[in-house]
Amino acid sequence: MVETSSAAEMWEAWVGSAYAKVDKNGFLGYLPKICLPRPNADEDPLAELETFDGPGPWDRTSLEIEVEDSQTLRTADGEPVRKKMLLFSGNDYLNLSSHPAVCRASAKAALAYGMGPRSSALVSGQTEYHRQLEILLAEMHQKKACIVAPTGFAANTAFFSTLGGVATHNAASKKLVAPQEKIAVFSDALNHASIIDGLCLMERHQQAVVYVYRHSDMAHLDEILSSCDLEKKVVITDSLFSMEGDFAPILELVQLREKHRFLLVVDEAHTAFVCGRNGGGICEVYRIQNQIDVIVGTLSKAGGCLGGFIACSEKWSNLIRCVGRSYIFTTASPLPIIAAAYTAAMVARKEGWRRQAVWNRVHEFVALTNHPATSPIVSLVVGDENAAILASKHMLEKGFHVTAIRPPAVSPDACRLRVTLTAAHTKEDLRGLVTALDQCIPGLVPQVDRVPARL
Repeated sequence: MVETSSAAEMWEAWVGSAYAKVDKNGFLGYLPKICLPRPNADEDPLAELETFDGPGPWDRTSLEIEVEDSQTLRTADGEPVRKKMLLFSGNDYLNLSSHPAVCRASAKAALAYGMGPRSSALVSGQTEYHRQLEILLAEMHQKKACIVAPTGFAANTAFFSTLGGVATHNAASKKLVAPQEKIAVFSDALNHASIIDGLCLMERHQQAVVYVYRHSDMAHLDEILSSCDLEKKVVITDSLFSMEGDFAPILELVQLREKHRFLLVVDEAHTAFVCGRNGGGICEVYRIQNQIDVIVGTLSKAGGCLGGFIACSEKWSNLIRCVGRSYIFTTASPLPIIAAAYTAAMVARKEGWRRQAVWNRVHEFVALTNHPATSPIVSLVVGDENAAILASKHMLEKGFHVTAIRPPAVSPDACRLRVTLTAAHTKEDLRGLVTALDQCIPGLVPQVDRVPARL
């Protein structure tokens, strides 16, 4: 534990040093905080949070959809024919996008303030509503501070541009980061595209040396960490991989952090709000939030809204606000979205039955099939691109919106159907889905007692 503490202190020192050079005149501390006119009590977007003990009719709103017929059929009036369909391809795991409290908060914010100050957060776009959301998310992830970005993609690229800034602003030369001053970043082979793009930017600016370790292979990661002589080391991983549906070996990563003294960054995009007693993600499940240095997440999936966040230390927060390019050069999120996201986070914390419902659906899917699903993301590899497209067409014809996942999201020989399960899906929904899947994916359903008598 002594070595881990020393590594954390070293990173805090490097980040603090970079921030001191960026804001050497102390101007950012001088900038006043934007505050909006106080609304009346009945107009306050964050007042009167209404929660429920179980699902309501609104929870099905985002699942029971209509699509235009792909065969270009027309009605007598010449309009495209619409077909009802059940959505199994979204990421709204808790179905919060249609929650009455979330909708009400967004509407109230729009009526009271319009879309809010239209500026980057650094200039004048950061309001007390943005700050309240950041405080809530920091608390959920047991961090001192948090940054809210317009999207999850922007959150990752803002973090990596800031990480590159640690190398640049601590370099002996103002023109070039020396080889031994670069940051060694170790990334899982199946990390999200936003992580990959952020790393490419660091490489392009000659701030980092990037190592890709085999997916969830801790022996390989241990080996390449041991052979790296750079002082500044970072390991970045998704907590739940979006195309595979499997979890990172998070406890093993924490053990390697103690051994190799690296900065550990976890992207909780698909586990924020879904996992943990309070929705604090997979790190809350294992009670290791204090051993994760930086947590990146999104408000666009289980949050049911739009946006991303970086939960971190105060020093990291200060530096990101200075040099996180996708944060400082993008207009801040509109107030109706921020109010909705705050409310969604509160509802996710209070309505714990939604998380339980999601995991009930996972267990039910496993009971109905031979597939060893471990998360709400069910990845069904079918082969090449044509096979995946045919399987998706079959599911669409049967009334289930399940899309084919093809390159560049996956390799050409591992195209698949990606099924996502939510709190609002029912046992009957799953039975119908599995029946349709069994017709295009051989071996998915057990041959004996193909439809279990009990669920």
